Amino acid sequence: MSYKVKEVSEWAGVSVRTLHHYDEIGLVVPEAVTGSGHRLYSDGNLERLQQVLFFREIGFSLHEIKRIIESPDFDRKRALAAHRELLLEKKKRLEDIIATVELTLQNADGGMIMSQEELFNGFDMKDIEEHKSKYTAESREKYGDAVMDAVESRTSKYTQEDWARIHERSGQTNAKIIAAMDRGPADPQVQEGVAELRQQITDYYYDCTPEIFRGLADLYVDDPRFTKNIDKNKPGYAAFLREAMIIYCDNLKKQG
Repeated sequence: MSYKVKEVSEWAGVSVRTLHHYDEIGLVVPEAVTGSGHRLYSDGNLERLQQVLFFREIGFSLHEIKRIIESPDFDRKRALAAHRELLLEKKKRLEDIIATVELTLQNADGGMIMSQEELFNGFDMKDIEEHKSKYTAESREKYGDAVMDAVESRTSKYTQEDWARIHERSGQTNAKIIAAMDRGPADPQVQEGVAELRQQITDYYYDCTPEIFRGLADLYVDDPRFTKNIDKNKPGYAAFLREAMIIYCDNLKKQG
C-alpha cells in the first residue's frame, strides 16, 4: 500500500510542510515520488514516522533522532518499550496535575478545603526547594562558602518560569539517557546526555569541573537521599548514571 502526503499528515497530526521537511533532511523519506512530484509513503515509512514522533514527544531534536534510528544497533521493539515506560511516567504526572486541578476547582467553589500539600500535588517545584534547603549546609562544608555564595546569588534570581525551564531541560536529558540504558553506560547517546547534564550544572549553578562532576557521581549513590530522588526517573538510574559519569570523566582525563 502507498499513501499520499495529505493522508499521512492527517493520520499523524503533523503538517504537510513538516513531512516535506522530514523528507528534505532524510529523516522520513517517502517510498516513491510520482512523475508529477507527489510523495507516496509506505507502511514502513509510517512506522519510521511514528518512531520519530515518539522521540519528539520526549524531547529529542531531529538531529538526535536521525542519528539514533539510523544507528546499526537500533532496535525498534526495544525503543518502543522504553518510550512506553517514559510515557507512562509522564501520564502519571499529568494525572496527578489533573487531579490537583479538579480539587482546586472544588476548593474555589467552596466545596472543600485543600491542604498545602494537595495544592501542589503533581508538581516538582517543591522538590527543588526542599533539596536546596536540605543540602545547603552540607554543600557549604564540602565546597566552601565562596562557591555556595555564588550559587545562591545566581539561583536567587531565578523565577518560577526559570526553574520550570531548567527542570524541563534536565528531564529531556534524563529521558535521552534512560532511552539508551540497555546499551550500557559507555553508549555514545548516554555519554552525550551525561555531557549535557554537566553543562547544565555549569549553566545554571556553578562551574562544574571534571573533579566536581566525579564527586557528584559518587554522591548520587553514596547519599540515599540523592539516590531516592534520581531513581524516581527509573529504578536503578542513580547507579547507572554514576557509572556513566565516571566513564565520561575518565574519557576527559585521557583526552587531556
